[in-house]
Amino acid sequence: MTRKIPSLQVSEDTTASPGAEDLLRILDSLDAAVYASDMRSHDLIFLNAYGRQQWGEPNGRKCWEVLQEGQSGPCAFCNNSRLLDEQGRPGPAVAWEFQNTQDGRWYQCRDQAIVWSDGRLVRVEIATDITERKALEDALKASHQRIERLAYRDELTQLLNRRAFFAACHEQLARLPPGDSFAVMLIDLDHFKSINDTHGHAAGDHVLREVARRFRAELRSGDILCRFGGEEFALALPGTSLNDAAELAERLRLALHSQPLAYAGQPLGGTASFGVAAGPCGEVVLDELLKSADQAMYRAKRQGRDRVCTALGPA
Repeated sequence: MTRKIPSLQVSEDTTASPGAEDLLRILDSLDAAVYASDMRSHDLIFLNAYGRQQWGEPNGRKCWEVLQEGQSGPCAFCNNSRLLDEQGRPGPAVAWEFQNTQDGRWYQCRDQAIVWSDGRLVRVEIATDITERKALEDALKASHQRIERLAYRDELTQLLNRRAFFAACHEQLARLPPGDSFAVMLIDLDHFKSINDTHGHAAGDHVLREVARRFRAELRSGDILCRFGGEEFALALPGTSLNDAAELAERLRLALHSQPLAYAGQPLGGTASFGVAAGPCGEVVLDELLKSADQAMYRAKRQGRDRVCTALGPA
């Protein structure tokens, strides 16, 4: 029985060229797929033992018929053209990563064009299985994304945290025209400590998540909502006047007041006090604006809670 490889005849008898036999033994011992295909006809000329174990014997088929699945012609991602220079001659090797359509595994490929013994151009590829490495990379990426979320998101409510809120506000203030109004709102949940003390912290966590959900449902995509800390929320409203911000605050108040919160079948109540302030971009200082909103919020607390106050007086 005889198998052919590049310009060499390999036989099981002792008359075979030792060089060819050694080359075949080396290629078949590699823990990677090695194949050669005609760059014009896509005929699969050679496939080493690793490749044959994965995809079967070539048996005169095209490379895309053996190595891929569901192909009726050359692969759309075939990079043969990248392996040749402007004159159509073999160029530098190309390294890339690819998920095989037949076995679903990831491979790191190194492709190079060479001139075959009969003068035709042939693509030679060495493909190393990197599926485990890719899985590790994906897990590491997911871990980094989680760390990033923790750095900029409140884990309980998935709202921006205080740090991210200030960054987003400063970015918006830098973008808006000087004449536009910029409003902020500080919101403190009423009697929140008693919910934790009476019903437990799981109930308190439920309240915070539900408040965040109801608030998000009332906001525009460009509004900046965050959990400011504890039971306090902050909301920035780019391009919004004091009156419009106060009207929104009233809608948010009603979103809580009109449908009392409950947990495990137990009513929790759940209202909030709102302080609103606004100023023109270009003149406004964020810390001063938040201080004004904070003073208005505490005025709402003193006046009986479950209400909206603005920096200029009751809404």
